[in-house]
Amino acid sequence: MSRARLRDLGVSIGIYPTGLYNAITDVPGILVGHTTLFYDEPRVARTGVTVIVPRDGLIWQDNAFAGYFSFNGCGEMTGLPFVEEFGLLTSPIAITNTNQVGTAHEAVVAYGVDKPTPFAFKLPVIAETYDGWLNDIDAFHLTQAHVRQALDSAASGPVAEGNVGGGTGMICHDFKGGIGTSSRVVEVGGSEHTVGALVQANHGDRHLLRVDGVPVGREIGYDHTPSPWTERPADGPALSVVEGSIIVVVATDAPLIPAQCKRLARRAAVGLARVGSVAHNGSGDIFIAFATGNHVYASAKELHAVHMLPHHHLNPFFEAVAEAVEESILNALCAAETMSGYRGRTARALPLDALQRVMAMYRRREA
Repeated sequence: MSRARLRDLGVSIGIYPTGLYNAITDVPGILVGHTTLFYDEPRVARTGVTVIVPRDGLIWQDNAFAGYFSFNGCGEMTGLPFVEEFGLLTSPIAITNTNQVGTAHEAVVAYGVDKPTPFAFKLPVIAETYDGWLNDIDAFHLTQAHVRQALDSAASGPVAEGNVGGGTGMICHDFKGGIGTSSRVVEVGGSEHTVGALVQANHGDRHLLRVDGVPVGREIGYDHTPSPWTERPADGPALSVVEGSIIVVVATDAPLIPAQCKRLARRAAVGLARVGSVAHNGSGDIFIAFATGNHVYASAKELHAVHMLPHHHLNPFFEAVAEAVEESILNALCAAETMSGYRGRTARALPLDALQRVMAMYRRREA
């Protein structure tokens, strides 16, 4: 059957309503752009870059409070010492493959040179996951022009998912993975706020995969959908030949301070765990959250007026983050298509007909 988002298959995660597009772009001012590289000559490319641009591109001048959490640190996300020290996000966020963090970093800095900001130095947030199973990663396909293309094309509205941008060559729970996104709307103190998540999903083993609590990974065996890893025992779970990673970006329009952003970033681990990850040894599971409900102007010389929600009002946000991250990962799996790439390796898509069959079977048992 054709690819679809999770909700199109009749599966809804959690209790909170989604935003209009069920995407991180439901948070006002958030733009997303992709550049996807897919070709076989002169060397096999299955890679790209995805960018998240806050404040309609004005993040360079109008910074956002931010915080991060490293669930397992076998990965890279640049700029985190600055985020930790100042509690600020001051640039777009880019996500690409492991070998090209430097390329993306230099490209985002160069892009920022054209933006009016009082800071001569720029410390952008660039993150990675490893796509070297399907992509000839040592060919260094990504260029600064590709990153600029993603930045220039970043837009609001629906977000392409699956085999796009930085997620092009990624593998998740032994199925084809990639980019996924989701959002939630919460009401606190009489005001509505949106929480959005975007993931680059390249993690997890088949037997751990759960969809809304259902052990789908155990029900869809390797006899039905083969593993992408050739070095697999005949009677056991796939070997972690290339242990994967996940990057999570959480955004909200709520008036949160840096400590509260960090608390939201930690809750991404809850959504990740619900899908079935335990943050294996070689996995880079790094999460960043930012909030646009305050304005922190880089050029300000006077006192800032800062608003914050009371900490005891954050529980709905914690739940919303867990739900949005969980659904983002599942949207990545549902959207991604079977892909063959480097050295003839193939990562097969999560079979949606089998997913629906398993979900229906468990619902009948629960009825």
